[in-house]
Amino acid sequence: MLLEVKDIHVHYGKIAALKGISVEVNEGEIVTLIGANGAGKTTTLKTISGLRGLTSGRIIFDGQDISKMPGHKRVVAGLGQAPEGRGIFPGMTVHDNLLMGAYARTTNSSKELAEAYELFPRLAERRDQAAGTMSGGEQQMLAIGRALMAKPKVLLLDEPSMGLAPLLVQQIFSIIEEINRRGTTVLLVEQNAQQALKLAHRAYVLETGKVVKSAPAAELLDDPDVQAAYLGGGMGHEVPGQAGQAAPEERA
Repeated sequence: MLLEVKDIHVHYGKIAALKGISVEVNEGEIVTLIGANGAGKTTTLKTISGLRGLTSGRIIFDGQDISKMPGHKRVVAGLGQAPEGRGIFPGMTVHDNLLMGAYARTTNSSKELAEAYELFPRLAERRDQAAGTMSGGEQQMLAIGRALMAKPKVLLLDEPSMGLAPLLVQQIFSIIEEINRRGTTVLLVEQNAQQALKLAHRAYVLETGKVVKSAPAAELLDDPDVQAAYLGGGMGHEVPGQAGQAAPEERA
């Protein structure tokens, strides 16, 4: 087991954002978290990466309890994240944005830089261009490329297809598949449930801060409840009495 999230609880003030979530990610897998807006997907990733603190529970990564480890040390340990909203540095060049992803590295990162440009030829073409002048799809490529510069064992991806045209969505998912094929384990949060389930090996369905289903992704693609809630244009179910209580920062 490369990453194990064990019964984690997270609060935003008095609001319980995560209510005992457990997730397992084996080495070499693509695992996806799907669910409606406010289900707890983004909060789960932020908690794993160290951007949110735990109320209770444990996070075990590569055999080590990282529950109280600062976020920057988690990057050094092998957790990389491309956040929702991309988080690029708009005034810096593409090249310098990529180099920022290697800030925690103590060894030469020229190999990772070459691999990023190989995976994303568009970034190579725009290496001296200000990142903020690029299209949304190009900025998403940059966010993923920058996360890969830290040479992560597990890559956390938060809504990589958000706001992209269908053709670019297909391209981004193909790149994620190639990243995994090259040996990087992926934990993916994605609103496009159908694409995510087609790509992933296993999946978890989150509703209002809880895991309500977990299974091989192919099984969930054929699950009538999942089809009705997430694959037919629906936005998922609310637990009675808890509608509208999603965490303020939780948009995914």
